[in-house]
Amino acid sequence: MTYVLTGDDKPFAGFGGLRSAVTGLDPRMRIVLTVIYAITVVSLSDLRVLSGALILSMWLLAISGLPFQKTLKRMAMMDGFIIFMLVLLPFTMPGTPIFTIWGFDATWEGLWRATEIALTANAVILAVMTLVGSMEPVTMGHALFALKTPERLVHLMMFTIRYIDVLREEYLRLRTSMKLRGFRPGTNWHTYRSYGYLVGMMLVRAIERSERILAAMKCRGFSGRIVLLEEFRLTRTDFIFAVALCAALATLVWAEFLYAAY
Repeated sequence: MTYVLTGDDKPFAGFGGLRSAVTGLDPRMRIVLTVIYAITVVSLSDLRVLSGALILSMWLLAISGLPFQKTLKRMAMMDGFIIFMLVLLPFTMPGTPIFTIWGFDATWEGLWRATEIALTANAVILAVMTLVGSMEPVTMGHALFALKTPERLVHLMMFTIRYIDVLREEYLRLRTSMKLRGFRPGTNWHTYRSYGYLVGMMLVRAIERSERILAAMKCRGFSGRIVLLEEFRLTRTDFIFAVALCAALATLVWAEFLYAAY
């Protein structure tokens, strides 16, 4: 399986095209290290060790060349999905009470568990954004295939990344058309039917667009394989980075066992 890199490819996660100590590494190694990093951090439970993992993720961000403020904002968006769970967790876990609100006791055990989840999630997502988020989608697809990922899954991922914005723009055009025709959403059957028609129209237009795209690709000689004029090679820098990161992760695991023993 090979790919052709073109100037029209959109950056994965909005951070493509960067040049830094991380983006210059072999993409295959970056994906493997991301998986190892995530598994290691998820297996940790001591808050002090998890804080060290978060610091390690911040160090990866510092050497990655990613815009610091923009990256942290994206990480904060992820936190928005779990903030309610973190707030409610101290009130749902039994243990030593801290305070009481409306008859519900907030416990220290729940607070520590919420902090543990927050540290774990932020350390992992920041590492993923740093190691994988700066890849071009085509490069990432090639790297995944080189790691023996099924070819159809790679194609599905690449087309999803490429056309998700196109579908979003189509959705916004349809919503604008509805508003121009006087549609105002409410809690009634008319609103439910209108949203149903919107989803149906999105599906119809997506099918029509996919047929046009397939016809255009066949006219250009597409046969199920995408050509890439680039070969990945592991360098000395790749090995040094991999050894350094694995050593840091091993130190975190060692510290976890050390704190557990005492």
